[in-house]
Amino acid sequence: MSGPAVTSAGTQRLRDGTGWQDVGGYSRAVRRGPLVAVSGTTAHGPDGAALFPGDTYGQARHCLGVVLAAVEALGGTREDVVRTRVLLAPDADWEAATRAHGEVFGAAPPANSTYYVAGLVGDGFLVEVEAEAYVGPGTGPAAGTASG
Repeated sequence: MSGPAVTSAGTQRLRDGTGWQDVGGYSRAVRRGPLVAVSGTTAHGPDGAALFPGDTYGQARHCLGVVLAAVEALGGTREDVVRTRVLLAPDADWEAATRAHGEVFGAAPPANSTYYVAGLVGDGFLVEVEAEAYVGPGTGPAAGTASG
């Protein structure tokens, strides 16, 4: 994952080189002041194909790892994550996704909603995860940066 780019008024935008970010005009994550928002994240390889075909648990663990790496790249930690949303394709195993979420967050569980949706964009994707984190003042790379 490349480092965050600081833009207007101290907003940091993290791009991870995924082709869809250029096409769709979005960032993996954005930090403004203490708020970090992480875009919906699927388990895909460099070619865009789904990783861990048919494996809800494997996809969930991968997604959560990418989400946490984005939060950390913007100065936060696992404990700073305050909300997650887990979107599941109709044939996904909600118990496997929930187990992965519990293992990743352990003693610092965020608020969470898990939804079955009609489908996810792209073949083979079972799980998509998005998150928000609140990184307190005086921590991370945005400390001391104006955020008006």
